[in-house]
This record gives sequence, structure tokens and C-alpha cells, in this order.
Amino acid sequence: MNEALVLKKQSSLFTVELGDGKILSLGARNLKKDGIFVGDKVLLDEQNTISKTLPRKNLIIRPPVANIERMFITVAPIPKPDLLLVDKLIVFCFLNNITPILCINKFDLDEKTCKNIEKIYKKVIKTLVFSTFDESVTILRGQIKGVCVLAGQSAVGKSSIINALKKEVVARVDTFSKKVQRGKQTTRTVELYKFGKNKYLADTAGFSKLDENLLNIDERELKSYYPEFLKFAGSCKFKTCVHKGGKEFCGVQKAVEDGLISKERYENYLKLYENLKNLKKY
Repeated sequence: MNEALVLKKQSSLFTVELGDGKILSLGARNLKKDGIFVGDKVLLDEQNTISKTLPRKNLIIRPPVANIERMFITVAPIPKPDLLLVDKLIVFCFLNNITPILCINKFDLDEKTCKNIEKIYKKVIKTLVFSTFDESVTILRGQIKGVCVLAGQSAVGKSSIINALKKEVVARVDTFSKKVQRGKQTTRTVELYKFGKNKYLADTAGFSKLDENLLNIDERELKSYYPEFLKFAGSCKFKTCVHKGGKEFCGVQKAVEDGLISKERYENYLKLYENLKNLKKY
């Protein structure tokens, strides 16, 4: 049997790539089509039909992608950056064995805002700053490894990044509404674009089920997914400290007060902590 990688899924038809680079469009036999995802490694039978999916590293149901190696969390000065979403995505990556990389796009529009975002995250995860209107975007090409996805708000330029790296229009670009200050989602399906041997990148149609995906984490465990907290947690008076009981008892809160931990990141931690706690009630 031949092994292949699923690049695209449209209804019951799949576009796959064989080990020799050959691209085929085919169907699936004796398998529920809903159980096959973009990013899946599959086996083909003698009739070049998908007969089996191989074990996955990870799986995201919405958007439907399997075996993600890296997530490029994308923000921009416009629309207004949602840093709470960024922090949710970082935690999500840590939970699912995905390497998060922050991509700050549209540097040409507002250098100050981009630099401020970079300052918040550069000590937490790898952070890239660029624009799709010049060669700075090519910094992303060297970070693509295995199956990678672009994630973030609509209209931050995820599809434009793919087009800029491909040097042709292959992905439909989001539009931005000045009236409501947010983007309109134009990506409807997930497709892997190839950027070299074992290098694939996809735009994704949003993470609308993100909170549900985080349900398997207890709010008291959330602190473990904020790596900048670990250095200061040893100064907490109580071992079970969740870093919200007062700076006189908490090393993390004191570090926030002293400017050693980002205030924005800490405030997002408190919001996410309460979100997770409240989700248990339903």
C-alpha cells in the first residue's frame, strides 16, 4: 500500500500527495469521509482509494486539521489585536504538542503597535515581525516544518501571507470593515500549500470551538502553561498558589508589579482562568 498525505478535502473527494511528490484526487473506501482530515497520513489500496488513516500526533476538529507541527499565530495593528485570543492559542498549542510562533504582520502600517506586541511576547515564544508588502515576510519561510497552520483573527493577513510566500494569488484574501473594525472571514476550507519537502502551510477558518477544546484543563493547571510564571512561582507562600491571591503572598503577582512579567499577559491569564472556571458550570 502507498502512503499519502491529505492536502485538501472537498465533500467526498480528497487531494493527496504521495511520497514521490505525485498529486492525486481520489475517494475513500470503507471509511467515513468525516473521519479523514487535512493533514492526515493515509494508506491507499491498489485502486488508489484511501483505505486507512494512520495514527495522529494531534487533531483539531474545528478547523479540521491533523498532525500539526507548528501554529503561526497571526496578529496585526488592524484589526485591533485580540491578545486574549493569542494567549488562548498559545495555551492550546502547549496542550496539543504544537509549537506556537507569533507572527506580527502589517509592520508597515503601525511600527509602534507591532513593536509593543513583540515586547510582550518575545520572551514567551518565538516572535516574527514582518509585512507582506516587502521581502521581510520571507522570514516565515524558514520556520515552516511539517504541517503548519496560520491562525488568528480575520483580516490580519493570513491568506496574504500565503500569497506573498508563493509569489502568486493562491488563497482568497480577507476583507476588512472599517465600520465595525473587524475582518470578514473568507477562508471556508482548509488546504495545505507546499513550500518544499515536508513543508506545508495552511490558512484556517477560525477556532470557533476554542473554549470547548480547552475544557480538558482544570483552571488551577492553567498557570503551568504560562512559562514566564515558573521563574517566580517558587517565591509564592503557598505551593497551591494560582497567582491571584495578593502580591504579598504571590511571587508572580509581585513580578507583575515589578514589571518582570507582562501586565497584559497576566490580565489575560486572570480572564482565561475565570473563563475555564465558569465553563465547568455548564
